[in-house]
Amino acid sequence: MTVARVLFVDDEEGFLELYRSAFGREGYTVETAATMDEARARLARGGVDLVVLDIRLGESSGLELLREIKAADARLPVVLSTAYARYQDDFSSWLADAYIVKSSDLGELKRAVARCLETTS
Repeated sequence: MTVARVLFVDDEEGFLELYRSAFGREGYTVETAATMDEARARLARGGVDLVVLDIRLGESSGLELLREIKAADARLPVVLSTAYARYQDDFSSWLADAYIVKSSDLGELKRAVARCLETTS
């Protein structure tokens, strides 16, 4: 069985550390990016199985990055994880494979990641 490589894109270091710890314990290979430029550079190298993406990345929009990701590879699953439920109604967010409202309880996010990876394998 191959270990899934998950890229977490979030501008909050606390969440990135939480993701590294929790998803690493679940057996995933965890990579992180704090900016859109870091995420773009990592995605350009390939080998990412799924992206967990925050919508608000400082002055940048994760929805813009979502559109770029799906234009480059529509099969790459993207889970939007944001503190703002209101973006669920934004048409751009519909490109995502799942939409999760951020929480320190990662149960819903873990289930979404596992479900998205299942459907792509």
